[in-house]
Amino acid sequence: MAKTVSGTGTIVSARNGAAVSRRDILALTAASLIAGGPRLAFGGAPAGQLIWGVHVSLSPSWFDPAETPGLITPFMILYALQDALVKPMPGKTLTPSLAESWSVSEDGLTYEFVLRDGPKFHNGDPVAAEDVKFSYQRYRGASHDLMASRVAEIETPDPRHIRFKLKEPWPDFLTFYGTATGAGWIVPKNYVEKVGEDGYKKAPIGAGPYKFVSFTPGQELVLEAFDGYWRKTPSVKRLVLRVIQEETTRLAALKGGEVDIVYSIRGELAEELQKTPGLSLKPVDLAAPFWVSFLDQWDPKSPWHDERVRKAASLAIDRKSINHALTLGFSKLTGNPLVPNQFDFYWQPPEPVYDPTKAKQLLAEAGHPSGFSAGDFYCDSSYSNVAEAIVNNLGEVGIRAQLRPIERAAFLKELSEKKFKNLTMIGSGAFGNAATRLAAFVVKGGSYVYGSYPDLDELYRKQAAELDRGKREAILHKMQQIVHERTVAAPIWQLAFINGVGPKVGESGLGLIPTFAYSGPCEDITLKG
Repeated sequence: MAKTVSGTGTIVSARNGAAVSRRDILALTAASLIAGGPRLAFGGAPAGQLIWGVHVSLSPSWFDPAETPGLITPFMILYALQDALVKPMPGKTLTPSLAESWSVSEDGLTYEFVLRDGPKFHNGDPVAAEDVKFSYQRYRGASHDLMASRVAEIETPDPRHIRFKLKEPWPDFLTFYGTATGAGWIVPKNYVEKVGEDGYKKAPIGAGPYKFVSFTPGQELVLEAFDGYWRKTPSVKRLVLRVIQEETTRLAALKGGEVDIVYSIRGELAEELQKTPGLSLKPVDLAAPFWVSFLDQWDPKSPWHDERVRKAASLAIDRKSINHALTLGFSKLTGNPLVPNQFDFYWQPPEPVYDPTKAKQLLAEAGHPSGFSAGDFYCDSSYSNVAEAIVNNLGEVGIRAQLRPIERAAFLKELSEKKFKNLTMIGSGAFGNAATRLAAFVVKGGSYVYGSYPDLDELYRKQAAELDRGKREAILHKMQQIVHERTVAAPIWQLAFINGVGPKVGESGLGLIPTFAYSGPCEDITLKG
């Protein structure tokens, strides 16, 4: 018997024929009232405006789900402008959205989605099966090659039904399609074909709760409520995402009432925000580990080829002090550099250790008693204070590196194009599970993989086809253990994303979607009064 998930998120019938408990049905129904139920009616038209102080410069590529990297940043915009067949929402990771239900065949080879009757794009065109097929086929972001290698064909028997046929059973199809990538976010086929790829970025049309008004590069993005959104009409008329990259300026703008919500406030500024009357500190618990990546570890001529040198770098990082200084102790210290503890198939490693004496000993054993020049250390400029602390820690044991902060959009582009050398600091808050995170950062062919280990590649191949959950979990645990033991990457922390909220805001949307960094769902955001 096929497994079907309805518009309420309820499993109608399971593959093994097991009954769903009354408690499960009540829980899923409650979640549907928040996220996946029919369109809700609210009194009054959208009114007012909310302004965000955004910590990074906005890229037009983030307006288009076809180009999403294996990172969370573009979803800051996608949750307003676009919509997906299924997506993470409050209370449920895979929530029926543009699709009212989906089913999986008994053999695990066919996934069929049924579209809701009624959703429209911002230009008035109905969302149809051909748009879903088109959106998948034009997708070129993270894990594109992996999905393309596993999907045999897509059928659209009528405007409301879409069938994905796989080449072999793949337990992670929905995780990749519905959470970890932008492949399941739907754009209007006719409009994209009419205006072209560049034209779409200049004037994007989606099916989300807010429609595009204007974009001024380096300054701001303006969005306006779409009163035809299927789930409910947004409460706030206009959203403005204003670029304020300097942290001190962001806080000053919040204190002065120029903006209503600010992203990413750290250290003494976070303490100042916490003490300011009328402002609220809002830390979000993210699925966002940060780590140091040793990009040249596969080069026998590089010092990073020696496992002892990588271990020394990890031992040199004073994570506890950095956490208290920059995120007020809210971040979680973890020995798992890539996979957050909220994810399925997470492996719990030993706690990370700070031991500069042992680090110097390992460097001496590896032939670097006086340390060595490590070259450039690249980072996303919005986290340069974190990277600076790490560069200082490395220097204290003799690993001398020069910090090279790069604005986020350019950093992600160059990282994915494999243009960096030496060291870089990476963080990812993307949705998914252990397999999706390993695919992006460890396994050959991943978007950010500069080199790989054959045994890890083979283990990944085995787990992808393994239908027994227990056996699959054992393989994914083994992969994470190997990453830890070889110090393929040096863990820093699991980031607590600290934000600030001003007095006008009713519901900020921060923390409503579990592990999501930004405000969302955007249609749930409110002003006071």
